[in-house]
Amino acid sequence: MKILATLAIGLTAGAALAQPSISSLTQPGLKDLSFTWVVESANQAELAKINRDFAQSMRIKRSTVEMKEPFMLRMESTVEDSQVIFIVNGGKKVTRIPRSGLVARDDVSRAPGKRQTWFDFGILTPSLFSNYFSAKFLRTEARGDLNGTHVFDITYVASLNDKTRHRIWIDPTRKIVRKREWYGQDGTLRAVFSYQSPIQSNGQWVPSRLVVTNASGRQAGVSVFQNIRANGGIAASRFATN
Repeated sequence: MKILATLAIGLTAGAALAQPSISSLTQPGLKDLSFTWVVESANQAELAKINRDFAQSMRIKRSTVEMKEPFMLRMESTVEDSQVIFIVNGGKKVTRIPRSGLVARDDVSRAPGKRQTWFDFGILTPSLFSNYFSAKFLRTEARGDLNGTHVFDITYVASLNDKTRHRIWIDPTRKIVRKREWYGQDGTLRAVFSYQSPIQSNGQWVPSRLVVTNASGRQAGVSVFQNIRANGGIAASRFATN
């Protein structure tokens, strides 16, 4: 009996060691990324069931997106004939409308729900798990279209005081998210994101299609990412918030 018990302990320890770490599933070589975000379809009634702000964002049909490590994002869109520039740099967010001279600034360092990161586009970088997200391995999927993906629960670190949770399915070869379930602070499912049609740019994998489904299982929106370019050398000055 003692031999069997020792063997069982050894097997359990071996299984624990075999669990993938989230750091092994990020793309440390991805330093910056640019693409054109095109909304192919947006069902406003179904999007509104997810979140009013999310539904509003899907009204913008075309945006140019630039991202840079760590935590830098710039998005340029045209809304009613006016250029709108949206920048997040660390915990600072600024919205500019040059035509009207409007500049709105916000401190989002303690409001992760108001930020946009690589994570929203199905991409994992090391900075996401440095005092921002925590990751808990659940299992390796063994069936269906997601067979072989690693499943993690993602939560914000305790200091951010946000109970929002995500469950993600990660492609261990391309190191991108295949599927993400978004659960609100009350624990209820808000939306499901399916990241599809990955392409490679300068050795980095990036999804090029996003399908959003609400908690009722109804398709709410479809977007495509065009003109994808990884590691093009985007200048940090593009993300200035002053």
